[in-house]
Amino acid sequence: MAFPTRSSDSTGDDSAAERLDRAILGEVPRYDALEVSAETGVTVDEARRLWRALGFPEFAGEKAYTSADVDAVATLMSFVDAGAVDFDMAVNLTRGVGQTMARLADWEVSTLVSRVEELESGEEATGSRVGSALRLIEQVNPSFEQLLVYAWRRHLAAAVGRMEATGANDEDLHTIEVTVGFADLVSFTALSNQLDRDEIGDLVEVFESRCHDVVSRAGGRIIKSLGDSVLFVVADAEAALTVAEGIINVIGRDSKMPDVRIGLASGPVVQRLGDVFGPPVNMAARLTQVARRNRIILDQATADLLPPDEWEHRRLPARPVRGFGLVEPVAARRR
Repeated sequence: MAFPTRSSDSTGDDSAAERLDRAILGEVPRYDALEVSAETGVTVDEARRLWRALGFPEFAGEKAYTSADVDAVATLMSFVDAGAVDFDMAVNLTRGVGQTMARLADWEVSTLVSRVEELESGEEATGSRVGSALRLIEQVNPSFEQLLVYAWRRHLAAAVGRMEATGANDEDLHTIEVTVGFADLVSFTALSNQLDRDEIGDLVEVFESRCHDVVSRAGGRIIKSLGDSVLFVVADAEAALTVAEGIINVIGRDSKMPDVRIGLASGPVVQRLGDVFGPPVNMAARLTQVARRNRIILDQATADLLPPDEWEHRRLPARPVRGFGLVEPVAARRR
């Protein structure tokens, strides 16, 4: 589902913005909100909830919507009307699509903008960045749209599989048993004050991409990244230790990267809207605050899940952990 994201062009070149909009959307907006409502049978308030859920502003009285927007609303409401989901569930799904696609779109643009500059500085220059952007859109978007559907199907199948593999039960399908990991770059704020914007961006990209590779290789999943930290979950505690060791190897042992601290905690978490919540999440994050550089510390619940013939662990001195009082973290190492 795609709704328009119209904005004023800071350069004042409205024709360039319109050309890019038209190339991406495939048509010129010709409906206002009342006409979308009339075409689809939804109320204006319902349409506004959907548009806000997607993350777009409302356009009162403007011809801001395309026939694709009308079709998208009609399609969404068709499975609401069929009873597959209620309207509130449809809004939640729409919000998930909006948040995911907004980040993906920003990611795509920031990745491809350097390619646009390369094209304009080379032999294939068109004379304007808009011209190169239009050519790149034409070359990339059709195949990229196919990739989106493919990736969504694969991740949907994986998510269903995780629900079974991680112990979701009939009483509460949202609650799963996992080991939560939190990896945090040391002294990132001070370091970022010494770097220029490109260097900060490169550092964060390397950190996130390396963590993503390590977590994915072990069958885990990155839940979210916050620039200088990543939150991940793994179904198996021993695999989570392997992930933590891998992150230290590719980040902390790299002289060009900052040191890293990692906390692990295990137990039931609630998964909602692509995120996870619960005491293990909070504990993992808190443990990184008391971990030493390039070290892994875990809670006792995680230590208890490790095969004793392969891992040895020892309790560390008790220390105050915000929200949990005095806690005795655990250090573990392979035998």
